[in-house]
Amino acid sequence: MPKEARPGTGEQARKHVLAQLRQAILLGEMAPAQRLVENELAERFDVTRASVRAALIELESEGLVERIRNRGSRVRVVTVEEAVAITECRMALEGLCAAKAAVAATEDQLTELAGLGTAMSKAVADGEPLVYSGLNHELHARIREFSGQRVAVELLERLNGQLVRHRFQLALRPGRPQQSLSEHLAMIEAIRARDPQAAEAAVRGHLAGVIDALRQ
Repeated sequence: MPKEARPGTGEQARKHVLAQLRQAILLGEMAPAQRLVENELAERFDVTRASVRAALIELESEGLVERIRNRGSRVRVVTVEEAVAITECRMALEGLCAAKAAVAATEDQLTELAGLGTAMSKAVADGEPLVYSGLNHELHARIREFSGQRVAVELLERLNGQLVRHRFQLALRPGRPQQSLSEHLAMIEAIRARDPQAAEAAVRGHLAGVIDALRQ
């Protein structure tokens, strides 16, 4: 991005830094416990320290960043216990979204879910855990989107951002993609059958499996 195109001050600069940092954390480009030095970030994004500080405060409210007294900010470390608690909340919200999607999704959207299921099966057969992890993330995002339940979607986006490290670790655990594939296919099947109760139960069953895997 050319220097003259970068927003250096004000609200536009804060939003720019906020979006860039959020994306880097959510994609795992910034590791848990990585220090976030205001001077370095200001230089990197060609904005003021005030803009960086405002963005970090907002990311702290989202649970992605934590401020350590006398040491500054860092990417928040989410413990296994916290990851389990977050996943328990996801069970209720994602179960609701799946039930809603089973009723509200269009035929084209149901076809898209089926295509994701096929791609996930191929990723497992080809031994591509990171491809599978990306498709897993996309499937959950599509179900949330198709549900039309905006409040649940907003809450889940905040919760899911805190689980990036654990999601990648589970994806790389031997045998985990094969185990979760059948759970995801059951979710897709229930939504395509327009059975909200079965869709919610499938999501809850899948996330119960995630909790078991986190505790291992």
